[in-house]
Amino acid sequence: MALLLIAACSQGGGMEASSSTTRSPADHSGDSTAGSTSPPGSTPLRGDEPVAPVEWTTCGSGLDCGSVIVPLDHSQPDGQMIELMLLRRPARDPDARIGSLVVNPGGPGGSGLGLAAALTLPTEVMDRFDIVGFDPRGVGGSTPMYCHSHLPAIYDVDPTMEDQADVDTYRSVSQQFVDECAAKYPEMLPHMGTVAVAHDLDLIRAAIGDEKLTFLGYSYGTSIAQQYARLYPDRVRALVLDGVVDPSMTGLEAVEFQAQGFENALTTYAEDCDRRRCLDSPALEVIDRVIARSEASPIAAPRADRPATPGVLALAMAQALYSKTLWPQLTRALTDADAGNGTAMVRLADSYLRRDPDGTYPNSTEVYFAVSCLDADWPRSFDAVLTEGRRIGDRFPRLGEALVNDYARCPLWPVPPQPLQPVPADIKGLPPIVVVSTTGDPATPYESGVKIAGQIPDARLITNVGEGHTVVGQGNSCIDDLIAAYLVDLTPPEDNTVCD
Repeated sequence: MALLLIAACSQGGGMEASSSTTRSPADHSGDSTAGSTSPPGSTPLRGDEPVAPVEWTTCGSGLDCGSVIVPLDHSQPDGQMIELMLLRRPARDPDARIGSLVVNPGGPGGSGLGLAAALTLPTEVMDRFDIVGFDPRGVGGSTPMYCHSHLPAIYDVDPTMEDQADVDTYRSVSQQFVDECAAKYPEMLPHMGTVAVAHDLDLIRAAIGDEKLTFLGYSYGTSIAQQYARLYPDRVRALVLDGVVDPSMTGLEAVEFQAQGFENALTTYAEDCDRRRCLDSPALEVIDRVIARSEASPIAAPRADRPATPGVLALAMAQALYSKTLWPQLTRALTDADAGNGTAMVRLADSYLRRDPDGTYPNSTEVYFAVSCLDADWPRSFDAVLTEGRRIGDRFPRLGEALVNDYARCPLWPVPPQPLQPVPADIKGLPPIVVVSTTGDPATPYESGVKIAGQIPDARLITNVGEGHTVVGQGNSCIDDLIAAYLVDLTPPEDNTVCD
């Protein structure tokens, strides 16, 4: 299950869906996007030459839409170009406007358009900054990748390997998914890594007219922020990293860390549930019973279009652990599934996959793998990942193996990894940045934020004592007041500030 690193909104859902008021360019779903296949560079690729400003047009509800044209391969700036879609929510007090706050909701594969339209930050931030979101390369309204016709299959099959038949089925559906992307986007796939997105972000900064970048990145958005800081430290005004990704880990190291985070979050949910007697039996017993039931035979879901398979259950539980506001839904889904009705589990899984009511999916999953399989070192053997899945599953038995095995797609991926580099501890010219890390975050565990804040010179760590994935702009006044002072006045908080 590709654990899309996307900020949870205060209502408990994802904020990656693009706003219905935005416009999209012509459909590129059949394009392969011609261009060079040389890997993107890892150093700044341009100086201070002029960049064409965004031509904003109104697109309803007080929002503006525009686009930026960027090179597919930043090492060949005169080569094939792609389009990035932008949405702007203008500052409410234009006379006091400081500039733009560029935001990213995570992913990889999350759309920044909906986040820019919906994000609620303290009044002084909304008054003085245009809120600007963008669809990264491959996503949504930007020049996109669409190669997910096998998406239902890869998540409906059993992600835990009991026998060779399970292995063969899992390999077959994974290969079909990868082959579709490789056939449709051979020229684009080498240029989907986060280094390329960071270069795109610098062109966006210039096109919206800001001398320096002010940026709020959630989860995977913190990976974009770190690469930008590494490449363009002297072009940073302020960076907020909420739910921090550690780029120094191998893929398997990161996924084992995540498995521990989700297992801990599931245990915390169960302890809370047991205190309130929200289920008829101890919660972990119910969870184990439901998993075993789905392993024996998929659980019928009379009001959904498919039964609740083990893969569906893994997605559903992961979705519910992103935000404490979703715990009641998990309780209802477990109650129903234990009684033989998997409908609520299927609906939670569909929410995780951002499935539309008409049964269509956004292209977040293929972008997730296009980025994740490039950004970290992975074994080049499908079987090696499954071996690690069994080992990690022994440590974290409810979600660990399913989580690891999802990345068996990476050894099959047609482009070899291009691992990210961390921000150097001796980097020059980077102003203080702010790192926010939540103690009970399942997807980007707290320790990652502590590590990154300690590594980057003069970074300031804010610890949020609580549950869920990300927190800025979700009603925690302690966090939001500190972030507002930093963004507006460039007053960073004291290091190791704690909010609870």
